[in-house]
Amino acid sequence: MKTTYIVQGTWIGIITGVFLAIFFKIIQSITGHKVYTLLLNVDYIPIVKEYVFPEVIEVFFHLIVSVILCIILVILYDKSSGFIRHHAVLFPFLVNSIIGLLLYPTTSFSDRTPSVTNIISLSWWLVGHAVYGFFVGILISRKSKNIK
Repeated sequence: MKTTYIVQGTWIGIITGVFLAIFFKIIQSITGHKVYTLLLNVDYIPIVKEYVFPEVIEVFFHLIVSVILCIILVILYDKSSGFIRHHAVLFPFLVNSIIGLLLYPTTSFSDRTPSVTNIISLSWWLVGHAVYGFFVGILISRKSKNIK
């Protein structure tokens, strides 16, 4: 694996991951819908759920996931000559919208997060992940032109 993939995926993952965390924190503070709490929630992970982590550690966990995802997306972009390459912004937008949709039901594993039937929280959750995916796609399409 090229070091460039790791470096670019890491930077893109950190930048966009911080953006998503700030976006959800602002939405939660304005609306009261616990989308930021859901983003940082680890209540569905065995063993880890037994511990109470400081917010900064929970954000760090989120950033690890963001970085891994972005490294994978950078690699897919670079290795692709078809749909992914030609739809550099659309592909991460779709992937992250689907990830958001698939992750939302994990809210049912915690009393701290929104109800799984809370449509407003679901809507904010999906908007956040879609914007995150769009932002990831823009950065990948710009940064990945440097991969040789």
